[in-house]
Amino acid sequence: MNSTQTPHQRVAAHDTRLGKLAGWCYDHRWRVLILWILAVVVISGIGSSMGNNWNDKFDAGNSDSGKALHLLQDRFPSRAGDTADMVFHSKGDITSPANQAAVNGVVADVAALGLRDHVESVQSPFTKGGEGQVANVAPGKGHVVYARIQFDRETNDIPTAAIKKVLSTARHATPSDLQIEFGGGPVYKAEPPSMGSAELIGVVAAIFILLIAFGSLIAMGLPLLTAFFGIGIGSAIVTMLSHSLTVPSFALQMAMMIGIGVGIDYALFIVTRYRSELHDGSGPRDAVITALATAGHAVLFAGCTVVISLIGMLLLGQSFIYGLAFGCIGVVVMVMLSAMTLLPAILGFVGRTIDRLHVPGLLHKGEQATARRTFWYRWSRVVQRKPWVTGSVALVILIALALPLFGMRMGQSDAGSNPASSTTRKSYDLLAQGFGAGSNGPLFIAVDQPKTAAGSAAAGKLYDAFAALSEQPDSNVAYVAKPRLNPSGDAAQIIVVPLAAPQDKATDSLVHRLRDHVIPDALRGTGAKAYVGGVTAGGIDGTAGLTKKLPWVIGGVVLLSFLLLMAVFRSVAVPIKAAVMNLLSIGAAYGVIVAVFQWGWGASIIGVSRTGPIDSWIPLMLFTILFGLSMDYEVFLLSRIREEWLGHGDNGVAVADGLAGTARVITAAAAIMVFVFGSFVLGDMRQLKLFGLGLATAILVDATLVRMVLVPSTMELIGDANWWFPRWLDRLVPKLSVEVDADAHLPSGTTSPAPGQPGGDERDPALVP
Repeated sequence: MNSTQTPHQRVAAHDTRLGKLAGWCYDHRWRVLILWILAVVVISGIGSSMGNNWNDKFDAGNSDSGKALHLLQDRFPSRAGDTADMVFHSKGDITSPANQAAVNGVVADVAALGLRDHVESVQSPFTKGGEGQVANVAPGKGHVVYARIQFDRETNDIPTAAIKKVLSTARHATPSDLQIEFGGGPVYKAEPPSMGSAELIGVVAAIFILLIAFGSLIAMGLPLLTAFFGIGIGSAIVTMLSHSLTVPSFALQMAMMIGIGVGIDYALFIVTRYRSELHDGSGPRDAVITALATAGHAVLFAGCTVVISLIGMLLLGQSFIYGLAFGCIGVVVMVMLSAMTLLPAILGFVGRTIDRLHVPGLLHKGEQATARRTFWYRWSRVVQRKPWVTGSVALVILIALALPLFGMRMGQSDAGSNPASSTTRKSYDLLAQGFGAGSNGPLFIAVDQPKTAAGSAAAGKLYDAFAALSEQPDSNVAYVAKPRLNPSGDAAQIIVVPLAAPQDKATDSLVHRLRDHVIPDALRGTGAKAYVGGVTAGGIDGTAGLTKKLPWVIGGVVLLSFLLLMAVFRSVAVPIKAAVMNLLSIGAAYGVIVAVFQWGWGASIIGVSRTGPIDSWIPLMLFTILFGLSMDYEVFLLSRIREEWLGHGDNGVAVADGLAGTARVITAAAAIMVFVFGSFVLGDMRQLKLFGLGLATAILVDATLVRMVLVPSTMELIGDANWWFPRWLDRLVPKLSVEVDADAHLPSGTTSPAPGQPGGDERDPALVP
């Protein structure tokens, strides 16, 4: 085999850069701890004083809906802001004189707030121009009306306090016998769905799992402590980024979700190796150095793969994605730095006491000889004896889980997917009941008409065409409002209300029908142009744009990760296998979220009351995040397998020993991530539910079927070719890895202080702080 690797090209742990970093942090632990405490206090204080400036604006760009928005902003400045609906419901006749007076009173109070609270105007259903805001009198449809609030700017530019003042004013003015609910983007900003106590549930689950994994209270607390230091600084960074980038309101929760998972995992890997070295006879300082030079090396490159994957989100070209990506990157980098610097320092204080305060019967020693008597070692040998059978079974299960992804419909979920208790959902249901589901997503047609005889008639021709379309039984048009001209007469706005809900496929078809046929036919020869805009049309355009970028994102992330793994492991087969298996894990996660959120399988169990399309930006973001997180376990497992292989050159034994030595910690790490991510399913926000389920599914599948079955199966089938690396490629690819000899001892003269020193150090007494 023409491989550039031999089982002897290894360096003592204390001679590596990470080993030297570990020794310095260990020796200067007081300084490191104080610096981290100061960093948390100062950076968190700055972030808290600045406050947040979340922005959920999704840039429409140069799409048709974007052009409609820009035209309205330029020609209709008074109508370029966003709107909110006040929906009134009465058990009796909503059009009675008393109810009309009550509704008009609420409208007057809200309108009186004026521009100081960014209220441009309020259209009452009982005055001229509001005729279409009264539900048709029919059985079950005679008791709903709505008033439309026109704000003077877009949602993200309206202060939350001003929106809340509008809502409180309307609620206070509404008599008790009328129900009032609110809908629209500004309302969602002021009263977003509850995030629940997901973080707390995830942390409690992590404590329980770590206690079982280590059996020691001190060992259990170390990953949590170091992760929280990194998350504390990282969350402040996300908040500060919101003042310079477009950072969505859910970015902090998502960044914390990722930070808690990877932060605990990274520290868990290092602490596990540290305890293993102690149990094998090393002193605390040697154990810290070896742990960081081996497990820390895996953590470093695992973190780099996560960062590379998150950078792939930038290929989406959406401003809100940039803020989300950099926020998540900031948290990942900080928890990784905490594990690489703060943890070695804390281990200096802990020393040999790490196993004190242990739970009887749960204390795990972790020596290699013991590892070979574990279930995992025996399991790896079972898999290796019949690799074709075990590998095929795992592959069939993964493919079965992934099959629903081929039925995925990407789109934009509407307010009908909000929690049933929220005012936006109640408003949605009332409007759907009284006016049809499409009233929750009207289409705004912006007409740019030249001041010519033919051009001036353009808006009228469009209205006639839309009205004629509404008469057709399959048109999906419920209502067409008469054109509104701007003062100069060179632009008009027409509102078209679909029959179907904003997220329905029929509404997508209507938008394309208007753009491709109805509008061009009606405006032919007029010289005018018209664009279909509004939130619904913007969502359709966003879906089309993001779908086109999906292959580029996947290709870019996979290529960069492949190159990094090839440089780290000096192998061609290993990174190819890692990329394919990670894609299988992600495919399984896609299949599960489609089955639950789109098809409704088991949706009620996690509080999903209404199915709908998968929000178009979520699959792309799930891919980038999952690819990085899945690579964590790949890097950690393969690092240990490679370490074993470099020691004796036997691929089969290396795989078995590597799996036996890491299976316990990978299982614990995966369980923590599954519970942390799964806890977000308990919140009210649909996007976080979807993310939580997708992430938890992928990690569960990855740590079981992939790492424990497919990896040993394929590595057994490939054999020594796992480590094949042509010499010409070895010269081209930079060397990012250092092969560590974990059995090498520190030079004499650098160890052996008095046994009574704190932590049982093996350092020069002069270095003790």
